[in-house]
Amino acid sequence: MKYCRFQTPSGPQYGEVVDRAGALWIERLLPPFEEDPWTHLGTGAFEAVPFLNAKLLAPVVPRKIVCIGRNYREHAAELGNEIPKEPLVFLKAPSSVIAPGEAIRIPPQSQRVDFEGELAVVIGKRATKIGPDENVRPYIRGYTIVNDVTARDLQKPDGQWWRAKGFDTFCPMGPLVTDEVDPGTGLALETRLNGELKQHGVTSDFIFDIATLLRHITAAMTLLPGDVIPTGTPSGVAPMQPGDRVEVSVEGIGVLSNPVDGYGK
Repeated sequence: MKYCRFQTPSGPQYGEVVDRAGALWIERLLPPFEEDPWTHLGTGAFEAVPFLNAKLLAPVVPRKIVCIGRNYREHAAELGNEIPKEPLVFLKAPSSVIAPGEAIRIPPQSQRVDFEGELAVVIGKRATKIGPDENVRPYIRGYTIVNDVTARDLQKPDGQWWRAKGFDTFCPMGPLVTDEVDPGTGLALETRLNGELKQHGVTSDFIFDIATLLRHITAAMTLLPGDVIPTGTPSGVAPMQPGDRVEVSVEGIGVLSNPVDGYGK
């Protein structure tokens, strides 16, 4: 199933997304997920709407965003970092999440803000201490796209990445969630800046696959429904400027597109 979260006259709603002869439509409303107390199931008849005409919201309201760094060898190399021997995990503020089409704001504290296109896992049920032989698939609700926006010039001096990764608007997410793709088969991930291809990767090139990531994370912390795990970015990260537009696409999911605004306060 594919689903999105979108704005309606009665408030935010979840909707099932289906393909009608090559075009996506929101066909029916879905009940709210347990992590999202701000969304409700509308009452009365619902008339299908074209997906492209909907005012999309971030498709997940995460309690936490557990990110993976340096999960592609070439990306680690381009930043002068060693290949990690185990998953490199950091947290990104849930308050940094924005919707498709919403503007990324460059903060005055940074002179270099980079895009980082990523596939993200959406957790579907409580997961703790997943065993070495346990199937992780039942814990996964589906997959979406995240742009792990990063103030690169603050990342190393700060040591901790809370600020470089956590500014408001630094986590564009969407446009939908789907369980109809398999990252293990090698999904193409691309990022374009003003239409120019900057990043290209394949999810089968992960240093640590998704099962390894979930086992590693849940050995330390419990993952809850709605938690989001961006799985790392391929090489080609580069800075954005006010007036730019950045588009991250993942095969089988769609395109996450956001403009870049001038310096915010």
